[in-house]
Amino acid sequence: MKKIGYFWGIIGVLALLLSAITRLSMRVIEMLDYPMTLLHWLALFGFTLYMAYAEGYKGFHQNFAPRVIERARIFSGQQGIGSPGFIIFAPLLCMGYIHATRKRKITTFSLSAMIIVLIVLVSMMPQPWRGVIDAGVVFGLLIGVLSILYFWFRSQNEDWRSPVSADFP
Repeated sequence: MKKIGYFWGIIGVLALLLSAITRLSMRVIEMLDYPMTLLHWLALFGFTLYMAYAEGYKGFHQNFAPRVIERARIFSGQQGIGSPGFIIFAPLLCMGYIHATRKRKITTFSLSAMIIVLIVLVSMMPQPWRGVIDAGVVFGLLIGVLSILYFWFRSQNEDWRSPVSADFP
């Protein structure tokens, strides 16, 4: 059962990110149906670079991805937890929504609320600006998926230590 929690936690997080990438990619493709000025192209290039760094590298690669893997490892370690509740909600556990320190829960829920507000605001924007923003987000999310896969692969080495805390209670 512990292995199920480990794999379900990581694969569930990846599935959530890939679902968002798929949905947002449609808006990016839709953007190409609209006339693009030089300003649009410069914004697309600049915002995509910014999101690659801010969301992809700083957010995902340096924090979220190694934490997801480290938190998933709770299922497979000697102190592994195997309760059905934790296994069912393993992706939420890996993202820090449950079985986390108070600070981690506050950070996770606050960041989620901010993302929801931004999604609502961006969805009100006209094309091609909405596509410009979504292209940057898609690129950052892709880096996030690749980062999770990278740390998952690296964690297979017994000597691997996460560069961030798992923030368990």
